[in-house]
Amino acid sequence: MTDGGAVLPWLVIRQDDNGNCYRVGRYATEAEAQKIADSLDGRGHKQLYWVERIGRPAR
Repeated sequence: MTDGGAVLPWLVIRQDDNGNCYRVGRYATEAEAQKIADSLDGRGHKQLYWVERIGRPAR
């Protein structure tokens, strides 16, 4: 980016019980995004969480 803003190319995505997908957050690194996804996944809810890079096709 040329405006001095942060580059946040990594997304955490949540899929609910009905198959709907939502962006949970954007992160600077894959490791940071994966840490959040693992933390959310570890709560025992039925939702599925994963990490993807912006510009890559969704699952």
